[in-house]
Amino acid sequence: MQDLTDLYQSVILDHNRRPRNYRVLPQANRVGHGDNPLCGDKVTVYVQLEGDRIAGISFQGSGCAISQASASLMTVNLKGKTIAEAEVIAADMHKLITTGAVDEGNLSDLAALAGVHQFPARIKCATLSWHAALNAIKGEATAATTEKPED
Repeated sequence: MQDLTDLYQSVILDHNRRPRNYRVLPQANRVGHGDNPLCGDKVTVYVQLEGDRIAGISFQGSGCAISQASASLMTVNLKGKTIAEAEVIAADMHKLITTGAVDEGNLSDLAALAGVHQFPARIKCATLSWHAALNAIKGEATAATTEKPED
């Protein structure tokens, strides 16, 4: 079990140090913003939708290692997915982050965030970019925040 914990920690640290898709996406036709004023995490998610498929996704922002790693992992895992697939992955992620229940078949490297549920204050950090991405995909103009008690 310790080996798995070490692996998950190294995945999070790697995505924090070398975030994937950290840039403005010039072709984006949707943008979502997230702000967690309680801890200072901020994120902007850029989405390029082609029909119902996420052709491109990127992010920019600042925050703790968990928020940055989660955003990086999110972009890697949502690119190329349909909106419906992205919504399922986001729901699975929410369950993973809030309960620690891992369905290895659906989440792959996202399972690295399973330990977040042990630190309730960090759940908001890990879900911020996901809320912003879903808002962008759905075309909602409001900014995502993680002050909701259910997160």
